[in-house]
Amino acid sequence: MARTASPAAARGAGPLAGLRTEWPGPPGPGAGVVAGQLRLLGAEGGPGRGGHVALSGAEFGEVSVRTAWGKAEGVTDEATVQAATGVMAVHGRRDGAPRGLAVDYAATAAGVLAVQALLAALLAQARGTRGRFAHAEVSAERAGLLAVSQYLAAAGADEGEAVELAPGGPPFTSGDGVVFELEALEPGGWAAFWRALGAPEEAVRRGWRPFQFRYATACAPFSDALHQVVRACMWERIKAAADAAGADVCPLHALTRRAAEDDGAPPWTLTPHGEGRTATTSSGLDAPLAGLTVLEAGRRIQAPLAAHLLGLLGAEVVRIEPPGGDPLRGMPPACSGISARWLALNRGKKAVEVDIKSPADRGRLHEMAGDADVFLHNWAPGKAAALGLDREHLAAAHPGLVYAYTGGWADRIPGAPVGTDFMVQARTGVGEAARPADEQPAPSLMTLLDVLGGLLGAQSVLAALLLRERTGRGVRADSSLLGAADLLTAPARARAVRGEPPRRPAGYRRPLPTRDGGIAPADTCADAVAARYARHRLARASTAEALARLHAHGLTATAVTTDLAGLPRDPRFAGLIRHDAHGSLAVPDPWRFA
Repeated sequence: MARTASPAAARGAGPLAGLRTEWPGPPGPGAGVVAGQLRLLGAEGGPGRGGHVALSGAEFGEVSVRTAWGKAEGVTDEATVQAATGVMAVHGRRDGAPRGLAVDYAATAAGVLAVQALLAALLAQARGTRGRFAHAEVSAERAGLLAVSQYLAAAGADEGEAVELAPGGPPFTSGDGVVFELEALEPGGWAAFWRALGAPEEAVRRGWRPFQFRYATACAPFSDALHQVVRACMWERIKAAADAAGADVCPLHALTRRAAEDDGAPPWTLTPHGEGRTATTSSGLDAPLAGLTVLEAGRRIQAPLAAHLLGLLGAEVVRIEPPGGDPLRGMPPACSGISARWLALNRGKKAVEVDIKSPADRGRLHEMAGDADVFLHNWAPGKAAALGLDREHLAAAHPGLVYAYTGGWADRIPGAPVGTDFMVQARTGVGEAARPADEQPAPSLMTLLDVLGGLLGAQSVLAALLLRERTGRGVRADSSLLGAADLLTAPARARAVRGEPPRRPAGYRRPLPTRDGGIAPADTCADAVAARYARHRLARASTAEALARLHAHGLTATAVTTDLAGLPRDPRFAGLIRHDAHGSLAVPDPWRFA
């Protein structure tokens, strides 16, 4: 049953058309992200920087979200959140020691989660539940835990990793000085590339598995012989070898180049596609998305995480898996026989096996879409159209469907390489922005963009569902890793445009070692902490002693988490991290509604 369109939304404006923002309270993490995205979604109001934002309009009661850094002692800003939640530990695996990200990753994620909370609250109101879920809280601390959830789950599993956790990995450097990222999605392409360059067969054979799993382990300790091989080859030869092998290579691009070519597009697009039914209204929802169904055909991280977040908000998520089930269910390490990493992204979902190569099974999927509210996938570009499962095919039969695609490039970069996390990092300057000026630019082997892209994917679906409620029309929602990269690097690119150094200074967010670990100072007092650290020889002190001395002088710092498996026992996160039914570690929901 189609809903009568609201006047503001019917004019073709965004899902928040006709709503105004207010910004009471002190600053909070990700406030700039929240303000920017609310404007892109159609809300009115001046630029906000507060940690509390409220939305209201004629059709809705007020909804609000408050953002904070966290509740743990000493966790007061981006640097200390990264240190405490394990972000520094995971990002630093390639280098062999914790490293801080020079971008505000946890704050950016918290900003996206805050917008999700507002959209979910408004959607619940539009479906007839006024007054419930009207207020939410989001913390950068919980956003950081969500970002490392797959690594945390693996660290707490019943068995060890399938590959060694040790320093090493891309990027590579050619003989003529081109620093580049490599992507090979199949072992045949990997082997053919290296053989064309004359690499030792043993190094090629042993290198595939750590390279293949690098997105899951955040490191790739393959033989240095592979680095030596490319250092002996000119870039043109390397590029020709990749083309012949079906692999992909991408030079690391500077932030200044990305700033010059940026088209200013939003991180998602919402395209109405026809009138049709909307979700049944209800005044008895026990979660904002209760009663909605999401069909998810996703792989790896981006789409599965987007669907996971929608499930946490109450939607029933039905995962479309190939015959025999998703092979990633068996990816080590396991908890109760199921991959811990798989559980981190897919626990609580239902599963249906569908052979999308079979006409009969594709017909089944069409029928399932008729009973669903959302169809979400991240197949390779062109695959959905080739299978007859693109928006044009499904929306023709199911005009009220929200058709969501989480991809790599959003067709915005001509000649772009394959759209995986690390290649998008390389092409967009993330490899430069994520490291301070005294470190060589390098994409992080932590899946920065897959996670942030998954958050944006969930946000685009929520915006599309709200737009559908307000207009009675189905919507296509497209999000991308490129959008995630641009959102993450926006401050660095803005510095480049102003003619300022886009990268952070030497030593930025670099932990200070102690006798039994390390400490990370807050950004605002890093210089004062470093001076007192050197003056009082705190490298010889225990972590607890070093922190006590700093705190006594009014300086803020926190311990650097190095063992993710120990986070459930960390007093900073008492009661936040639990074990699921399979014994796998699970992080808390990123929002709290009231």
